[in-house]
Order: sequence, then structure tokens, then C-alpha cells
Amino acid sequence: MIIEIRNAEEFEKYVASGDALVDFNATWCGPCKMLSPILDQLDREGSFPELKILKVDVDRVGVVAARFGIQLIPTLMLFKDGQRVKVTQGYQTLNALKDFISK
Repeated sequence: MIIEIRNAEEFEKYVASGDALVDFNATWCGPCKMLSPILDQLDREGSFPELKILKVDVDRVGVVAARFGIQLIPTLMLFKDGQRVKVTQGYQTLNALKDFISK
């Protein structure tokens, strides 16, 4: 499930339990635009049925981006039950993304 985050409260709600992959992005970012269909494909494939994919636009929800010190986009963070467990930056292929989530 892909969820567009609109505020800090929504972010907290969705990362609090289970697994969440957070995509920090911006509408003007070329690599972010390239990553978006990869995230859509990951969601459609259903390889990780319990995974929530959260999209955080750093310009619209800057308070969340600032909290994590986001300086490069796209930045992907994996959360498990509210705890950040992994971070990667830049464009990712589908296979690289699957490896990032599963390892």
C-alpha cells in the first residue's frame, strides 16, 4: 500500500507498527521521478504484502524531513515497529530495493 504523507501525525501513525518503507522525495527531483514507478511496481507485485510504502514530499512535509536530517533525495528509510533500521539514498532498481527491504 502506497500512502502520501501530508503531516507529521500521519507519518507517526503509519510507522508506529509493522514495516514501513519511507520515500523522502520532491516533485522537482529527477531521480525521485525515476524511483516512483519502481515503488509502484514493488507495491503491485505484492512481494512484501505487509509493507507500507510512505511517500514524504520534503517540500510539503518539511518537518518530518528535518527530523531525520534529509539532505539528499531520494532517501529511503525502512522502519520496523517505529524504529528506523536502514537507510539508503539515490535511485534504486527493483532488485536492489527488494534486497534492501529483505536483508
